[in-house]
Amino acid sequence: MEKRWLSLYDERLSENSEILNRSLNDLLNDSVEQFGDHTAITFFRNTWRYNELKQMSEAMAGALSEEGFQKGDRLAIMLPNCPQYLFSLFGTWRVGGAVVQVNPMYVDRELKDILNDSEATHIVILSDLYPLFKKVRQDVPTKKAIVVELKGNSKLELENEDMFYHDFLQTMKQSVPVVEINPAEDLAVLQYTGGTTGISKGVMLTHLNFIANIEQMYEFMFKILPERPVNAKVINVLPLFHIFSMTVCNLLTIRHGGNQIMIPRFDMPDVLEIIKHEQPFQFAGVPTMYVGFNQVGKYETYGLNQIQNYISGGSSLPVEALETFEKGTGRPLCEGYGLSEAAPVTHFNPSFRERKAGSIGIPLPSTDAKVVRETDEGIEEVAVGEVGELIIKGPQVMRGYWRKPEETRNTLRDGWLFTGDLARMDDEGYFYIVDRKKDLIIASGYNIYPREIEEVIYQHEGVQEVIVIGIPDEYRGETVKAYITKKETAHFSEKDIIDFCRKGLAAYKVPSAIEIRDQLPKSAVGKLLKRTLRNQELERLNP
Repeated sequence: MEKRWLSLYDERLSENSEILNRSLNDLLNDSVEQFGDHTAITFFRNTWRYNELKQMSEAMAGALSEEGFQKGDRLAIMLPNCPQYLFSLFGTWRVGGAVVQVNPMYVDRELKDILNDSEATHIVILSDLYPLFKKVRQDVPTKKAIVVELKGNSKLELENEDMFYHDFLQTMKQSVPVVEINPAEDLAVLQYTGGTTGISKGVMLTHLNFIANIEQMYEFMFKILPERPVNAKVINVLPLFHIFSMTVCNLLTIRHGGNQIMIPRFDMPDVLEIIKHEQPFQFAGVPTMYVGFNQVGKYETYGLNQIQNYISGGSSLPVEALETFEKGTGRPLCEGYGLSEAAPVTHFNPSFRERKAGSIGIPLPSTDAKVVRETDEGIEEVAVGEVGELIIKGPQVMRGYWRKPEETRNTLRDGWLFTGDLARMDDEGYFYIVDRKKDLIIASGYNIYPREIEEVIYQHEGVQEVIVIGIPDEYRGETVKAYITKKETAHFSEKDIIDFCRKGLAAYKVPSAIEIRDQLPKSAVGKLLKRTLRNQELERLNP
């Protein structure tokens, strides 16, 4: 299948990005050279310039070096969004280490699993979470905690050789030795993916994986602008431990010399007030955030109509929510696609072409994509418009899974990343995610895609959020169940939703069960969690 999307590229874009063989240390150094006195970070009422970001990162690197932290060692970070996160990132990379991303919402079992799997020697951790580390430290190889306080001085007592972050930085005694980085081989990040059973997999992302993806996004988003923004303000409320935030909100902002406005958690009133006060250039969010903005309305009151660049990722954005938001703000909302294994972005809706609602857009420069299926003869591409598994090739694709060669071989084949997502491509080259391969419902021999049903239910004016899953059924094998939350003023019954679905879906796709809840399970980044509901159903059926 030819690369149909290339005919859509703006004349200022090339099929391939110019990706230099450099490290993330080089990225920061280049930005310091170009934008040294510009604001790099805004955190509540405090700011740090690019020069200061470099200085603080160098202090972190020096302190780690004094500890004997060496190239190839791993440092875990378990923080909300805050400046210390960035200092720890670049400090670790400066001495050739790799960062292990840890979700601050993890419980002791999950923390223990990741620290053991990664063999992280140090952890930078929020003071509120320090008791959690103390609980597991005897069972992990992590020898030292560096504790970050965001609420001023506490009465927290540290044990062993653990230190508060500020004190740790003071231990730097001499200049940091130069460490040679091989960008294509040396790990920058171990990004753990959510596992359904047991421990999740550590995605090995190199310096070059990130450098490539940053450059691909920069060219696709900024190279085509008539005027590129100077020290543009970028809201970063997506948690940095999530790969979407790490690349799109953090590293890409550093690439263009922007001012990263860091927000520790998504609290709707606070975020709206910050947007109103800061008047940012860019906001990147997950679908639940945009659904929430629509629920509040008042787009002009909070200046949502002034933001130039809106990005949605993390999961599929309901078309109804997208169209409501664009109508309210008068601004385009561009949906993209990515996954941890690709650092993460592979597709994006072009601002220089028609934005197709429901589409993830077209592949970035230097990225190839196909829709395929497995046959007795092997892997073959499907025809335009047909559904198959999305596979991807590009310089942003991971090295593999940490110490999991079999899983790596299953996912990386002949240079192609098999995503596990079911997709189709239209005749222009726009791609559409149909569903997760593992979320496919097979009822009475019919293939049913949960996302299609969710899109229909979202069109009901009283529905706030919805998750559709397949549940075991003795007769059909599986049947369809929908979990729904209502908008504040909505009044409807389970039967009303079933009747509504019958108007827009074939009979075999209509949910046989509806459950209305006060809230639906979400991840820390705000992604709706089908897996949690599926596990609850299995526990109910098999007590």
